[in-house]
Amino acid sequence: MENLVRHRHVAVAGVDTFVREAGRSDAPVVLLPHGYPCSSYEFRNLMPRLADRWRLLAPDFPGSGYSATPEDFDYSFDGYAAWLEAFVDLMNVDQFVLFLHDFGSPIGARLAIRNPERILGLIIQNGDIPYEDALGPKYADIEALWSLPPAEMKRQLASSVSEEGFREEFLNDLPTELANAIPPDLWQLHWSLVTPRRKEIAINLIAGLKENRLWFPEHRKYLRTYRPPTVIVWGPNDHYMPETSARAYLRDLPHAELHLLQGGHWLLETHLDEVVELLARFLARVHSA
Repeated sequence: MENLVRHRHVAVAGVDTFVREAGRSDAPVVLLPHGYPCSSYEFRNLMPRLADRWRLLAPDFPGSGYSATPEDFDYSFDGYAAWLEAFVDLMNVDQFVLFLHDFGSPIGARLAIRNPERILGLIIQNGDIPYEDALGPKYADIEALWSLPPAEMKRQLASSVSEEGFREEFLNDLPTELANAIPPDLWQLHWSLVTPRRKEIAINLIAGLKENRLWFPEHRKYLRTYRPPTVIVWGPNDHYMPETSARAYLRDLPHAELHLLQGGHWLLETHLDEVVELLARFLARVHSA
């Protein structure tokens, strides 16, 4: 029964929050903050494959998935990090391995910086990297908008927050044979949950990447100061974060494992078996140390 993924709602800092959970309540924890434009749905296949030995927790962020969209929430990377810390506290989790993917990376890393003693290890899978010189060409497109007046920048960003924009995010630079393995449920499901308020939140969060750049030195400082055990599992077919992005982490985590798979940004859809094998070995080492 532990391998079953269980679904429930809990109140986190006053926000009605949808949570996926698998594994025994007393097992070591893997925390799974999701990316954009996704939700905890991205971990639906991974969780039962690791739940024999670990407890996996995947919440939907406020304004995402099946969680609520309160008006008075701070929908920024800082606000999400504070909320994620409240979630971990509510779940009575002291220490955990942290999965960093997409926008879950700057959010999760802020949590790690605030609580380095709680981090047993890092799993980095096409996470938003803190290295300005190793970002892919799609980030250059976003950066080109930063010189515009804020209202015009957000107007142009709005065109990408669409069903077609979501589709492009999930198919992101994949060759045809792998693109055909990405289920359209990903973009159609998540687009169906977008309201006008949620679209506004997404636009503002993408625009917030400009301010987030100022935080990169703190992220790098955390990595080189604490050097948590780390496995980097990467799909280099990624317009945002290609192979150079994965290798950049080795500057501050020289002892990290690096595994390049022949996939892209959403490896849990195309290379699940390989990822499960790598993560199971890594987690076993972390929890036996």
